[in-house]
Amino acid sequence: MEEKVRCFIAVDFPSEIIKEIARIQEVLSGIKFVGKLTELENLHLTLKFLGEIPKDKLELVKKSLREIKLEEFEANLDSIGTFSFKGKPKIVWIKIASKNLFELQKNIDSKLKDLSFPTEERFMSHLTIARIKYVKSPEGFKKYLDGLGVKNLKFTIKNFKLLKSDLKPLGPTYSLIEEYPCNY
Repeated sequence: MEEKVRCFIAVDFPSEIIKEIARIQEVLSGIKFVGKLTELENLHLTLKFLGEIPKDKLELVKKSLREIKLEEFEANLDSIGTFSFKGKPKIVWIKIASKNLFELQKNIDSKLKDLSFPTEERFMSHLTIARIKYVKSPEGFKKYLDGLGVKNLKFTIKNFKLLKSDLKPLGPTYSLIEEYPCNY
C-alpha cells in the first residue's frame, strides 16, 4: 500500500502577532466553555488543505508551488468571530485582512488545478484560535466576543509553507515539508 502524507499549505505569523493571539486566548479562557484553545505553535492561516496524498503526487505539488512568484506583502489582524452550527459556536477565529492573501490563494489553486485538486469555493482568510464543544449561553458568548478588542496589528508575509499534519491523540503536530519565499 502506497504511503500517503496528510498536508496543507499555510502562512505562519511573526512573534508580535502570536503575542496578541496569546493575549486574546487568555481573555477568552476567562469565559466558561468546554473546548480547546489552539496551541500557539500550531497557529497558522490555511491557504489550502490538500488532504492525504501519495508521495509521488507530493513531489508534483512541491514542483508546482515552486513556480509561484510573489512579492512580500502586508496583512493585518482584523475582527474576531465564530463559525457556528445550529446557533452554537464551534470555532473562534480572527480574520486576517489582505487582498494579497486572496491572490496568493487563487494562484495556489491555479497551480494545483492540473493535479486534480478542487479550487476553494469560499476562501476566508482566518486563523482558528479555539474550538468550542459547549458553551452555556451561545448569545452571551457571542456578545462577549464582540466586545473583545483585537489590536489591528500589521505584519509582513514573507513566505508560505507546505506542511505535514500528523494527527495525534493530544492534537495535531505540524512539520515543514518545504518553504516558498516571496522573492519575485
